[in-house]
Amino acid sequence: MATNDIDPIQRAEFGDALSQRYLVYALSTITARSLPDVRDGLKPVHRRVLWAMRLLRLDPAAGYKKCARVVGDVIGKYHPHGDQSVYDAMVRLAQTFSLRYPLVDGQGNFGNVDGDNAAAMRYTEARLTAAAGELMAGLDEGTVDFRPTYNGEEEEPEVFPGLFPNLLANGASGIAVGMATSIPPHNVAEIVDAAIYLIDHERATTADLMQFVQGPDFPTGGILVDSASAIATAYETGRGSFRVRARFAGEAGEDGRWVMKPEKLAGGQWQLVISEIPFQVPKSKLIEQIAALVTDKKLPILADVRDESDAEIRIVIEPRSRNIDPDLLAESLFRLTDLEVKIPLNLNVLDERRTPRVMSLKEALSAWLGHQFDVMVRRARHRIAKIDDRVELLEGYLIAYLNLDRVIQIIREEDDPKAVMIAEFRLTDRQAEAILNMRLRSLRKLEEMQLRTERDTLGTERAELDALVAGEDARKLQRARLRKDLRALRKRYSEETPLGRRRTLVEESAPPREIPLEAMIEREPITVIMSQRGWIRAMKGHVELSNPEALKFKEGDGPAYFFHAQTTDKLLLAAENGRFYTLAADKLPGGRGFGEPVRLMVDLEGEGNVVALFPAVADSKLLLASSDGRGFITSEGGAIAETRKGKQVVNLRPGAKLAIVRRIAADHDYVAVIGDNRKMIVFPVGELPEMGRGQGVQLQRYRDGGLSDARTFAMAEGISWSMGGESGRTRTEGDLSAWRTARGAAGRMPPNGFPRDNKF
Repeated sequence: MATNDIDPIQRAEFGDALSQRYLVYALSTITARSLPDVRDGLKPVHRRVLWAMRLLRLDPAAGYKKCARVVGDVIGKYHPHGDQSVYDAMVRLAQTFSLRYPLVDGQGNFGNVDGDNAAAMRYTEARLTAAAGELMAGLDEGTVDFRPTYNGEEEEPEVFPGLFPNLLANGASGIAVGMATSIPPHNVAEIVDAAIYLIDHERATTADLMQFVQGPDFPTGGILVDSASAIATAYETGRGSFRVRARFAGEAGEDGRWVMKPEKLAGGQWQLVISEIPFQVPKSKLIEQIAALVTDKKLPILADVRDESDAEIRIVIEPRSRNIDPDLLAESLFRLTDLEVKIPLNLNVLDERRTPRVMSLKEALSAWLGHQFDVMVRRARHRIAKIDDRVELLEGYLIAYLNLDRVIQIIREEDDPKAVMIAEFRLTDRQAEAILNMRLRSLRKLEEMQLRTERDTLGTERAELDALVAGEDARKLQRARLRKDLRALRKRYSEETPLGRRRTLVEESAPPREIPLEAMIEREPITVIMSQRGWIRAMKGHVELSNPEALKFKEGDGPAYFFHAQTTDKLLLAAENGRFYTLAADKLPGGRGFGEPVRLMVDLEGEGNVVALFPAVADSKLLLASSDGRGFITSEGGAIAETRKGKQVVNLRPGAKLAIVRRIAADHDYVAVIGDNRKMIVFPVGELPEMGRGQGVQLQRYRDGGLSDARTFAMAEGISWSMGGESGRTRTEGDLSAWRTARGAAGRMPPNGFPRDNKF
């Protein structure tokens, strides 16, 4: 090899070279692999599979051929990629649960809705469907451009010309570099209705087209539960999502909405049956999700799930009890499983200039209609050229019939009859050649009459095509022709046909209902124990403090909080810094061992700063007071936090801390407050503000020290306190008029016998 045949080495920055090559790769992925063309809705691999099948004459009326034969032709002639990737693309075109209108008619195992893979390509066979034939109609009529294949030995179409609206009918999905596409399938009849309206009203908006396009129409059915405004917004912008739910067996109600009907069983029992599942959700995965709810006891109102599907989907849901609300069970399943999913809409496609962009519904339909007008004109011009060629030959034949004897004489006597006929009768080379190639049986009078009739017919057809292509009313004629063709297409895919019938219902769901906690967590009694060092656990059942297991703590540790609760409770934990944290009772560690530090469950700051721990009662009120004597009333429901970080309820002044958290009984009408200085006041509860968060107001005035204790009580019953000792006796002070004063006063010494620790 000569030295000058070798490309010289070029020095380049690594980053520049990498970015340049990556850009080439990205553009190739976007334009030649991942995004569909707006004109035929196909990616290159799908277009090449269908083109190869067409050349193999795998028409709907023909026999099947092995998929391996098709894949071999595709990767050998058009698509130099892996055979498995090509076969996977072909399989998807044949799956009735993936494509709303399959383009490949498969014979054999092409996978199923459970998520099982198709059989190997050597076992399966395929041919084209009628929809694929309509998508490729006109390929031999000069309607689209062809380009050389990767090795230059063959040709392939750049796009398909057929009238079938494949982009929206079957949808598409793909991930490119830096962009993606996700287009759900739609109903052909609705698309055609919208297209016809757009032909007649070029200035129509996407909102106008929404009177025809209800929304996606998935091959697996289901119910689209988004509002009409949300659906319209998604189609207007080309981006959004659709909430799709499974359909439970039932019937249409009086208002036309679908009503779920539980199946009645013996003894008053019932069960729910799922007949349709959301698009692209494998049935086996769905069964596993529901079964996991039963196994993990995450949905106590659910007893069992069974798959009784055959050719039709039938998933049976058994409730725990016949008294359970069926709608509550269905709503719970929608929230916890893929019985409700979001199908994204990202109408990102390649336009006629191979430029990727996100289109609205109107833009996509307009681009497709523009392609169809272009195909119509190109087909007409191609037909005009064919007519001109044929008429040229017919004129030559008629000249031969008018001068038949002379033509025969020239052929018999002249050495170069072709040149003589061209000169004598002013024929073209093609006409002369055609006359010389005529058969003797054509020289009968009847043939001449047929030729004249054919010429006149072709002349009429050409005049119509000329008017369609370049006449004064060309655009009007084109719209009329396309409208007529679209109506014929719609008739083949109308609502009355099994393939055209709409499968996905469009019904806005009711506002989400509140699901009781008992539906999500099995209600069981527990005993919550928390130690002084913050180790927490929950023993099963309501045990007594005398239980040896309840008294088990680490060395040097002891009980701090001990109370009975239910697994459905939410526990409120109040810290000295004024933050409230929420613990789920069902998530507490078990009673065996010492439990776990509560700081592993919430972001509790500091050490030993827990002020209170108790089961929350949403409609109850709490008295909160800080060590500097300020306080207010808040609701327990408002103190429940949704995150580990908790919720700041009490804003503390420097040096102060949260000291009192007490539940206020319904009959309590007064507040008693005592300070470290052993002075007590009593004032009405109504003098305290109810707040969601804040510092509160001054409960009692102190010259030195701070708040010792505070509580609410019923004035009619007075205040009681323990006398101490082993007797267990209590003392009650009924007349509290001496301590009755306005909030914020200094107070006076408590009644005789009040505990020396200044605690109520």
